[in-house]
Amino acid sequence: MTYQVVFSGFGGQGILFAGKVLCYAGMRCGKAVTWLPSYGPEMRGGTANVVVSLSDDDVGSPLVRYPDAVIALNGPSMLKYEPLVKQKGYLVYNQTLIDAQPQRLDITYIPVEASKIASELGPVKMTSVAALGAFIDATDLLPKHAIINALRDNLGGSRRAMLKPNEEAFHRGMLLAGSVSLLLAETLL
Repeated sequence: MTYQVVFSGFGGQGILFAGKVLCYAGMRCGKAVTWLPSYGPEMRGGTANVVVSLSDDDVGSPLVRYPDAVIALNGPSMLKYEPLVKQKGYLVYNQTLIDAQPQRLDITYIPVEASKIASELGPVKMTSVAALGAFIDATDLLPKHAIINALRDNLGGSRRAMLKPNEEAFHRGMLLAGSVSLLLAETLL
């Protein structure tokens, strides 16, 4: 079975990087993966998207119409992708920048203050890593240690100083997703 995730937001939020980290983690876990980026010519501040497919078999196509999950880091991304998430899918959204109310009852929403986490730790690029932490915690799609190892794979050399802040952003995103899950469970009781 193939699981497809769309990361979407503004250029500069680390969208392509988070997709790459998810791919590396998938490869570490023996999955077949594809990574299909799309971004405007303006890069920083423009629209950026990446589709990641993870599968136990070969991936037939990197294109996706109805993703299993979306990580939306800005309002336009939420508006565009919320209607496309498969039933019983996940929509992780950056609550710091998105004030929209969820519109569907057939998917799981995971709000995370991803931009706030990133700004507390350093560069805005870590916004996507915080959201990735919330996604992994909520779905258990891949083991958490695989993501940490993929961060280490991608933050070597001159970028080594960014490893600890990115690990912290990932962990904070996981913690926030866990607390949201607890709040949702308490309201359902």
